[in-house]
Amino acid sequence: MTARRFSRRALVPAALAALLLTGCAVDPSDSTIERSKRPYEPRIQPSDFGGPVDNPYFPLAPGSRWVYDGTQKGGTERTVVEVTGDTKAILGVPTVVVHDTVSTAGGVSEDTFDWYAQDGKGNVWYFGEDTKEYENGVVVSTEGSWEAGVDGAKAGIIMKARPRSGDAYRQEYYRSHAEDFAQVLGKVASVTVPAGSYHDVLETKEFTPLEPKLVEHKYYARGVGDVRELTVKGGSDRVQLVEYTPGLG
Repeated sequence: MTARRFSRRALVPAALAALLLTGCAVDPSDSTIERSKRPYEPRIQPSDFGGPVDNPYFPLAPGSRWVYDGTQKGGTERTVVEVTGDTKAILGVPTVVVHDTVSTAGGVSEDTFDWYAQDGKGNVWYFGEDTKEYENGVVVSTEGSWEAGVDGAKAGIIMKARPRSGDAYRQEYYRSHAEDFAQVLGKVASVTVPAGSYHDVLETKEFTPLEPKLVEHKYYARGVGDVRELTVKGGSDRVQLVEYTPGLG
């Protein structure tokens, strides 16, 4: 749910996509990933989309707002995520526009618009993002921006309708720029963050071949969404939900 993304600087091994499409558990270090050349070709049919994004682990009712505090190497940051009332048509699909801002002591460091849509089965798809990084109020990078259907970029699933342990899937694909993946680890009994205590929480592992030494775990509470993120390999970053305001779903 938050605006934090892995940086994008390498190619995605295509074998991973093949395994993800079959729903198999994936080890990102598996050497077979490097050998396969099978393409990733999600089928996007506009008629499959159009309803509200009400997946219990990734709800996007207009007006919803999440505030996160994060600690990372070099300092702290605050991320505010808000579901706008706007939509954007991508590949004929009306996507929900979500606005993320990341702030540090020096002001806004990242400003992003993300685009999501839910299919008829309840899977939430990620159709891209328009992101800008700032230094001293000046845009210094738009790296990571992408839109499904433009320059070979393709939508991915950000949250499955019925996530089960071992499920793995591609969250996005824009070669060399945006290539995140997720794998469902299962449920944890409870998670406590400044915003409150949540039970029966879904835990996922997220990784990207663009930064193969980095692995992150995310925790999604039913009816709320992302409540905690922990870097478990390649760093010690920590993000926690400090405030949640539901929208008008």
